[in-house]
Amino acid sequence: MSGAAAALLARRDHPRAALERRLLEQGYEAAAVAALLDELVGQRVVDDARYAERYVGYHAGRGLGPERIRRELADLGVAADVVRAALESGPDWAALARAQRVRRFGSGAPASWAEKGRQARFLQYRGFSTDHIRSALGADDLD
Repeated sequence: MSGAAAALLARRDHPRAALERRLLEQGYEAAAVAALLDELVGQRVVDDARYAERYVGYHAGRGLGPERIRRELADLGVAADVVRAALESGPDWAALARAQRVRRFGSGAPASWAEKGRQARFLQYRGFSTDHIRSALGADDLD
């Protein structure tokens, strides 16, 4: 079983819960998997905090916002406090939202409410919060 865990970890880093799920799916006994993972965590081979920080850095670099990253990490089984710490040490989310808007739609402000809504939906899909979206779109005064 340690060979299976090593093979999974050789390809890429995994959070503890995801690694546990993969090993259990391969048919290993739950008690043996838990003991092995405790040992790997003790050796810092498996480290959810390190995984979350790398995940945030990589996905923020791809233009994803904190809400989407939070949801994806939670789906992987990373604890909420670990996710919160990783997101707090991440980039300036409002600046990232502005950069994504400019990259996709150009530097000009939205000309109509419909265009503003389209840009807001794009940023929402990328995982930015309402505050980040408002900051990225600028003032609410359209002619």
